[in-house]
Amino acid sequence: MPNALRQFLTHGGKHQRQVMFWLLLGALLLLPFITDALLGRGWVRIADFAMLYIMLALGLNIVVGYAGLLDLGYIAFFAVGAYCYALTGSPHLAIAFPMLFPDGIHLSFWIVLPLAALVAGGFGVLLGAPTLRLRGDYLAIVTLGFGEIIRIFLNNLNAPFNLTNGPQGISRIDPIRMGDISLNATQGIFGIALPSVHLYFYLFLAFTALVIVISQRLEKSRIGRAWMAIREDEIAASAMGINTRNLKLLAFAMGAMFGGISGTLFAGFQGFVSPESFSLMESIMVLCMVVLGGMGNIAGVILGGVLLAILPEILRHSVVPLQQALFGKTLVDPESLRMLLFGGALIVMMLYRPAGLWPSRVRRRELDSDEAGVV
Repeated sequence: MPNALRQFLTHGGKHQRQVMFWLLLGALLLLPFITDALLGRGWVRIADFAMLYIMLALGLNIVVGYAGLLDLGYIAFFAVGAYCYALTGSPHLAIAFPMLFPDGIHLSFWIVLPLAALVAGGFGVLLGAPTLRLRGDYLAIVTLGFGEIIRIFLNNLNAPFNLTNGPQGISRIDPIRMGDISLNATQGIFGIALPSVHLYFYLFLAFTALVIVISQRLEKSRIGRAWMAIREDEIAASAMGINTRNLKLLAFAMGAMFGGISGTLFAGFQGFVSPESFSLMESIMVLCMVVLGGMGNIAGVILGGVLLAILPEILRHSVVPLQQALFGKTLVDPESLRMLLFGGALIVMMLYRPAGLWPSRVRRRELDSDEAGVV
């Protein structure tokens, strides 16, 4: 199906592509209503989280897919964005610093969003600067350590002054508002009642579309081609006059900014953040989305994000009824069985589709040339 779709998009006429675009847009606009009617409102919420993961995966794709820098601590930037909004959009600082902020800080989401992106980008540069000479496994270990350091800081910065409220997290975060409209309450628009999860769905859809457009522009730009040159051969890229240091730092910063934006949206959506949401497993999941879908290919990353956000939930809801039907009782813990099936599926994919479900043409040629060299 991906090959047929790619061929259609490449060789189909302009009219056919326009028709497909409007059909896809209509399907996405109707998706929350169809999902709500057929599966329940909980699955609309899962779709909301799927779009957050897609934005995260597209940000990581800049670092891993374009620049070829293995980052296992990417979830730290998600945490930075989430805590930026949690601290500036909740009454928590009134508890931590009552003399300085007697009523807390309640900045508008639309003010915090660009600030959180810039702060996360700064953390990206902070991570990238000392790792410029590292590659492969060494880079992975350092980035993993960076992600864990951020999580541990968030977990322990409740003393000597209570900045993050430690493992208890920060609650009562202000909902996202658009003018006088709060997305945490059902709103009537054009006579249609839209629940909160539907409103967030359309907001996240708009941000996902924006991230996709930016990713496409970056991929086709001179910067994107320079990143790919660094990924394929850093020494040759440097010999051709590419400033590998600055471009690596830019890749870390751009990817981190996408993570910061996603984290800000997550905090406004949840109304609560805690360090448990930013564990190493979350970084692994986002990296799996990029690798499984196809590194360097935007459509593949989106496919990987959708599959890995939704399939675990399908397994979560099906493993217990399946065991009950087959054995009359639950033999294996649902969470353990879910992760076992998930891990097995990833192993099979890496054996038979090492380039991912929907790889980029450049990535496929790289793997084909490597296999030819081995033979």
